[in-house]
Amino acid sequence: MNKKKTSEEQTRPIVVALAGNPNAGKTSLFNKLTKLRAHVGNYPGVTVEQKWGQLIHHGRTIKVVDLPGIYSLNYYSLDERVARDFILKEHPDLVINVVDSTNLKRNLYLTLQILEMGLPTIVALNMIDMAETSGLKIDIPRLEEGLKARVLPIAATIGRGLDNLLNLIPEVADRSDRAWKPIEISYGQDIDEALDRITTELNSSTIAQTKIPARWLAVKFLESDLMVDNQLQEEAPALWTALNPIRNQLTSHLKTTTNDEPTAVMINRRYGFLAGLKRLAITETHKDTRPVSDALDQILLNRLLAPLFFLAVIYVLYQFTFWASGPVVGWLENFFTLLSELTKNHLPNGRLKDLILEGIINGVGGVLGFTPLIAFMFVGISFLEDSGYMARVTFILDRIFRAFGLHGNSVMALIVGGGIAGGCAIPGVMATRTLRDPKERITTILVTPMMTCGAKLPVFLMLTEAFFPNHQAQIMMGLTVFAWIMALFSAKLLRLFVLHGPPTPFILELPPYRLPTLSGILLHAWERTWGYVKKAGTVIVAVTIILWTMMTFPNLPFQTQSDFDTRLKVANTEKARQDIESELKVAQLQNSLAGRIGTALEPLSLLAGFEWRTNIALVGGFAAKEVILTTMGTAYAMSTSSDPILAEATTPDGKSSTTKAKENKEVEEETLIHNLGHALNQNPTWSPLVTMSLLIFILIYAPCFATIAVIYKEIGLKWAAFSVVANTIYGYIICLIIYQGGLALGF
Repeated sequence: MNKKKTSEEQTRPIVVALAGNPNAGKTSLFNKLTKLRAHVGNYPGVTVEQKWGQLIHHGRTIKVVDLPGIYSLNYYSLDERVARDFILKEHPDLVINVVDSTNLKRNLYLTLQILEMGLPTIVALNMIDMAETSGLKIDIPRLEEGLKARVLPIAATIGRGLDNLLNLIPEVADRSDRAWKPIEISYGQDIDEALDRITTELNSSTIAQTKIPARWLAVKFLESDLMVDNQLQEEAPALWTALNPIRNQLTSHLKTTTNDEPTAVMINRRYGFLAGLKRLAITETHKDTRPVSDALDQILLNRLLAPLFFLAVIYVLYQFTFWASGPVVGWLENFFTLLSELTKNHLPNGRLKDLILEGIINGVGGVLGFTPLIAFMFVGISFLEDSGYMARVTFILDRIFRAFGLHGNSVMALIVGGGIAGGCAIPGVMATRTLRDPKERITTILVTPMMTCGAKLPVFLMLTEAFFPNHQAQIMMGLTVFAWIMALFSAKLLRLFVLHGPPTPFILELPPYRLPTLSGILLHAWERTWGYVKKAGTVIVAVTIILWTMMTFPNLPFQTQSDFDTRLKVANTEKARQDIESELKVAQLQNSLAGRIGTALEPLSLLAGFEWRTNIALVGGFAAKEVILTTMGTAYAMSTSSDPILAEATTPDGKSSTTKAKENKEVEEETLIHNLGHALNQNPTWSPLVTMSLLIFILIYAPCFATIAVIYKEIGLKWAAFSVVANTIYGYIICLIIYQGGLALGF
């Protein structure tokens, strides 16, 4: 019987939870272990993303769950609650606590809290190579003795120690008793005595769960932990009534003798324990040598130089993106041009051909055509993240953010949301979970969608290429800076008139600078780029087909269609025929459901420079911002003849569009993306001023539907609706000022 049970134990899947501080390398370890075969969902009841993967080692299945990066197992932020609830409710077989070896005292605080819970734990000393380089010598046996847990040095980015880690997982997870054995720290005589009394009471009650040690519940009760306090009051009110006087008496005594609360004393005792452990287990052999990170920070965090360097980094990022992606963009655009020609030549005329050509190829192809730009942008951003510089950006901008009523941690939410172009508002909104003040969190959520997210990027790139081809990097840089200005200004208005309150303290741990690995950069860039491609291939296709249908039906009235047919029959020149066909397509589009919506909005939108076809695209942008590009491609393809030039118009150099087309014979060979940009450039209703107004409106107006849904889940329907209405009105007012002001100045 026992042999059978042992055999089953040794073949059952092992559930491993990865826990660690932000920037400790937890994600790098997760990616290495799972080979990027990750599954993503949400934890039950919350919008916090749950990432898990599975691997097989020596025939044993190991499921790895990546918990949110946290500094403690308190119950203040949503990330902390999610991590702790997963451990308490899901009972993983093992926790791998990923620790930054170069900053043990700070990182081991979370380790102590995990060990106080008592579940089997492996302490993975990550970045051990950097610790050794900086002169740190760690005595592993002494560290294991002090923590009463297995400790293993690793370097996740280069794969060092991972085989040893995989071999150790079954050994620790398959302990014969599998009981949770908490480490016991002395908090001083007064607190220890109170803990003993509370632990005794809990052990004699039914409140202590099967695997959770009563001592851990006692520790949390003395710390006035919200979850434990509420649980006791709801499930065992008599027990809570008996225990509360012990806590009150201890609090009163400590106030009198030390002028401190129990929580503060216990935190100090933990850090004291870690300081002693550090003295025993860690030797610094190069104390006289200042670490490279500190030397770099003297320059990069300088009060005057830091903002200038940050702007220079963004500018270089844009220049690198356009330079590196240029040839690949050309190849991809040529592919879609060839696909378009094959469709024209081999499919019979009809609705299906129109859908494939005008809707899917012109629409979705326009979005996918920018995939190389997105990919290289993500390569640059991954380099900044993996190097440790992005954490410095948070520190640099904290002083500025405080002046606008935001928190330093708001910086990361805005960066993730597209503060450096290419992010996404959805994880940006979710990143606000680390903000403890509700008003700061709501404010940050409402301004995050104003950033230059990856969904807006293809639209911006097409428009800047069409109207500012020689200044793309500068315009993109300007849009990024303007997005930050608008977000901060909006936050100030919200904090002054809607969400009053003082800012909360900001504490940030700066990771050491690291030289990113090529594999790490490429893996991170691939994850994000593939997500973009999947979105273009699923959501964008579906929305594009719906919008194409709205732009196709209903058909023109019979009499109107007959009049056009008669005019085409009597047309005596090819140019006259093309003009009539172009006029017919415009009439068909304007008569469609989408055209009627766009035309209805035109009296208002023209004041900001937007014609009815642009309105159709902007309405489509509510579904997803990439759809703006696909819809514009479809709308202008459906309202033009095969010639990409829409009408006789005068260009800025004084030449007619027809003359310019003759001078540029290569126009006929232009790709789909260039065709759309060229068509807009030659359209008499478009100009650089209209383009700039549209760029700003797309930057600010209502978030996409997916972001609205996340805002609703995070802070409620009222704020989700506020985000849609307020952002749209706000964006319209600013564009109205820009466009009308530009006209008044003669632009």
